Amino acid sequence: MTITSLLPGRLGLGTAPLGSMFRDVPAEEAAATVEAAWDHGIRYFDTAPFYGAGLSEIRLGDALAGRPRDEYVLSTKVGRVILDEVEDPATRDFGEKGGLFAHGRPNKILHEWTADATWRSIEDSLRRLRTDRLDIVWVHDVAQDFHGDEWLAVYESARTGAFRVLQQLRDQGVIKAWGLGVNRVEPLELTLDLDEPKPDAFLLAGRYTLLDHDRALRRLLPASADQGVDLVVGGPYSSGILAGGAHFEYQAAPAHIVEKVTRIRELAGRHGISVKSAALQFALAHPATAAVIPGATRPDRVAQDVAALGETVPTAFWTELRDAGLVSPDAPLPTA
Repeated sequence: MTITSLLPGRLGLGTAPLGSMFRDVPAEEAAATVEAAWDHGIRYFDTAPFYGAGLSEIRLGDALAGRPRDEYVLSTKVGRVILDEVEDPATRDFGEKGGLFAHGRPNKILHEWTADATWRSIEDSLRRLRTDRLDIVWVHDVAQDFHGDEWLAVYESARTGAFRVLQQLRDQGVIKAWGLGVNRVEPLELTLDLDEPKPDAFLLAGRYTLLDHDRALRRLLPASADQGVDLVVGGPYSSGILAGGAHFEYQAAPAHIVEKVTRIRELAGRHGISVKSAALQFALAHPATAAVIPGATRPDRVAQDVAALGETVPTAFWTELRDAGLVSPDAPLPTA
């Protein structure tokens, strides 16, 4: 199945920030953010054990406790098992994302995509999330950004382990859908070439945004659309730079990215729209995209996201954006 019919709307909430990403997020703030999302009608929530060593799942589970389970869709990820042993979060090696969750829980994180680890990860997530079932499960981070030259070996471990477990669970009706949740295009292209197992969807973070979409457009998105594999776009603000922040790719934004964002912001200002509206609506314009899941840790940011999705963006903006070379000429635009 595709997940378009499963998802309750085109806007969900990414909860990586609830794992104290970049800063020490108070529990009260995290709870208020989930409550704001619920109050604004958002019913799709995505999390992962990796986010703060289980902190995001715990906080999301607490915030959703008591809500009717049939009224929302929940996805989490496999590939990391959270241990009871503790360590200094600042000493963890997360590849290109070192220090990302330095303020999370100190529990050790076991990186493993085998069948046994997948079963254990799911059981632990159910406990942290305080729920009896998961709707979508993503195989997390089997890509270059975490594993460098070793990523193909990690991918193969997941293909023979996690992929098969999740397909079995999907075929048995235990979960409704599965796929990969990554920050790179290449693992998804490989997966589309497999005869078996076959995923239902992909969660692609940061690779189909206003700032970075060329590679995804070449092969991945056309092939996904042809095969009926839906795309959920994560990180639509490119780690925050498109939402007024200073991060791009989880690091301080380089000068050329700052310059490009400045040009987009100036163009948006001339047309009286927000950059957030341009970012969200651009990501959703491709026919392969089922939903977009920006992250937030403050209730007012959720309200901004909802407003941005409903904002009217004039055709002239998209035309000028393309004419200025700020988006690929091959990218579908909402109204141009």
